[in-house]
Amino acid sequence: MVDRVCLGAVAGAHGVRGQVKVKPFTENPDDVAAYGLVEDERGDRRFKLSVTGRHKDTVIVRIDGVSDRNAAEALRGTRFYVARAALPEPEEGAFYHADLIGLSVVSVGGETLGRVTSVHDFGAGDLVEYVDANGGQHMLPFTMATVPEVDLVGGRLVVDPPEEAPDDEPEPSARDLPRDVAE
Repeated sequence: MVDRVCLGAVAGAHGVRGQVKVKPFTENPDDVAAYGLVEDERGDRRFKLSVTGRHKDTVIVRIDGVSDRNAAEALRGTRFYVARAALPEPEEGAFYHADLIGLSVVSVGGETLGRVTSVHDFGAGDLVEYVDANGGQHMLPFTMATVPEVDLVGGRLVVDPPEEAPDDEPEPSARDLPRDVAE
């Protein structure tokens, strides 16, 4: 299990008084500030966050000690982490994305397919990305049908990948069709 979980990332400054827009990675967007002090990716800096509002798919956050737009803009791209132990245990059948990173990906037949590198949510449901032994990247829908078992203790995801569609062959153009000699 991972030691820290990323709660969100600074998308940019908001206004002139030092507030920032944060893209939340939490189920409830306001929870980016719910678990006490957060730290940057390296663990060098700590921040106290207060959510002051929402803007589209971000939350507006005040950070103690940041009082102008330049200081806020300098934080663009900063990811906020919290200790995994500070988070509540997920409900049964739910997982923190961070807990899935690094798990072995094994087919229902027992074949090792690779290792989980990330979990994405592009709006239509979670996708698990894994890398195979040859460095090839693959994505699978994170559904019960495709991922019937998540074994955190055993360090593996058991998957039943959907059959791959045959390569789409381009439609032949008129000049590729056989010519009728009697034209």
